[in-house]
Amino acid sequence: MGAQPYMYVVDYEEPLQAALDELRAREFEAGRYCPVLMFPQDDPNATPGRGHDTIAEAFAAAGADGTNSILDIAKIADAPDYCAAAPFDDEALVAFFGGTRPEASTFDAWPCGEAFDEISRGMARYVVGYSEGRPSKILFIGYSFD
Repeated sequence: MGAQPYMYVVDYEEPLQAALDELRAREFEAGRYCPVLMFPQDDPNATPGRGHDTIAEAFAAAGADGTNSILDIAKIADAPDYCAAAPFDDEALVAFFGGTRPEASTFDAWPCGEAFDEISRGMARYVVGYSEGRPSKILFIGYSFD
C-alpha cells in the first residue's frame, strides 16, 4: 500500500501530550484508522465508528503497516522517533512558515508537501500555531509506517 501522509489541526492545549491523546481518542472513536477504513480515503470525514475496544488493540490489529493515522503516534518527544511527534526545528519552521511562530490561520491552507520530506515513516512532527501572539492551534503532520 505504501506510507500514507496525514495532517490534523487541533486546539492548543498543555501539556501537548493531552492534545495528542484527545486527538487519538477522537480518531479512534470515529473509526478513522486501518483496518476499519482502508486508505487512501476519499472522504476525510468518514466516521464508521471504532472497530476495536482499545487503541492498543487497533494498533495490534493493523500489524506492521500501522493504522495509517495519528493512532500510530503515542507520545510527544523532543526529537524524531518512531511512534512519536516531535517539533520541527527553527530552520524548518522558517523555511515552511517564514518564522518560528507561525500564524495558526495558515495551517488549513498550508501546502505541506515539502514538510513530508522531513518526516520518516512511522513518525510525526508538530507545529504550534499562534493567534494574536498566543498559542492557539497544534498542527500534527506525519507518515504511516507503510
